[in-house]
Amino acid sequence: MLVSDLKALEALVSRLRGVPVLAIDTEFLRERTYWARCCLVQLAAGDEVAAVDVIALPDLSPLAVLLEDPATVKVFHAGSQDLEILRRATGATTTPVFDTQTAATLAGFPTQVGYAALVKELLGVTVEKGESYTDWAIRPLTEHQLAYALDDVRHLGAVHAALLERLERDDRLQWLEADFARMADPATYEVVPEEQWRRIKRASTLKPRQLGVLLHVAAWREREAQRRDLPKRWVVSDESLIEVARRAPKSAEEVAAVRGIATRSAAQIGPGLVAAVRAGLELPEDQLPHLEKRPRLVRDTDGAVDLMAALVRLRAKEHGVASPLIASRNDLEHLAAGGDDSPLLEGWRKTLVGDELMDLLAGRLTLRLADGRVRVERRDG
Repeated sequence: MLVSDLKALEALVSRLRGVPVLAIDTEFLRERTYWARCCLVQLAAGDEVAAVDVIALPDLSPLAVLLEDPATVKVFHAGSQDLEILRRATGATTTPVFDTQTAATLAGFPTQVGYAALVKELLGVTVEKGESYTDWAIRPLTEHQLAYALDDVRHLGAVHAALLERLERDDRLQWLEADFARMADPATYEVVPEEQWRRIKRASTLKPRQLGVLLHVAAWREREAQRRDLPKRWVVSDESLIEVARRAPKSAEEVAAVRGIATRSAAQIGPGLVAAVRAGLELPEDQLPHLEKRPRLVRDTDGAVDLMAALVRLRAKEHGVASPLIASRNDLEHLAAGGDDSPLLEGWRKTLVGDELMDLLAGRLTLRLADGRVRVERRDG
């Protein structure tokens, strides 16, 4: 079923109101824009399966009543981008949510398991993925495209039920509460332009005053990309921003001399970029940004992280959890460097292995091989 007018959308919303579980997916394009361009929203509950044509019906505000209903669990698969898109399209905060990709990793599946693989394993149903790279903005949609889009939600409710049964059996459902609350929180998807400099590679190579310039030029780029609805790298690349921060150009001509910025682009972006550079140069000394260097808990960080990773893999295997869901290497490095805001020190991760990792770093635990297996031992005292 394809919904392409307001009356049909309102009727669909009326039929879906109050359902206990609502499966949701979106099809969108983002390669050439800053903001994702939503093209379809697919919904399924029970025998009702429908796709809302956002190209024909750009106002999705009627969906807000479904998304905000606390009695209906909204089920996604790898739903972070879907939630961000729906927030922008409807203004609604989608809650509560359940993500089958995240949940699957606590039910013994590999990290980032695909939807088709999950449906095949849990339901014995084969889902075709032939339209993965289709252009969803082209109209009319073919029957094959629509069938593919609807299949993305048709089985999602059953997948949710199967995962829920496993998680409740193993008493792990509560482990996901913080993860799902974070997914539903609008703050998760808010972009603060003045914080974007932290995401730029090689920022650590800059001096404090140069970091002040980087803060302002990165914030300017973010707002310019939003205003023009272009990918950030199309405005100015990260590499060029680092060079701008180093050189602090004072004119469009000097901007054009920065590697990676074409003369024609410099004429367009030069005034705004130069103004941002000036703001960074005028930033008071006590307001200059700095990259925090946390005190390290250990001297040999690489060695410590290798030991920590072994402990994580051991506990992950014991509990049937994908180890990357527990901690990435970056997470372990952060913790070893003294990061007291680590997700490993919160919720189920703390219970599962976080406390032991802290004991390992403090020398209260040791790892050794016995009978070809890794053993964890607590040191006396």
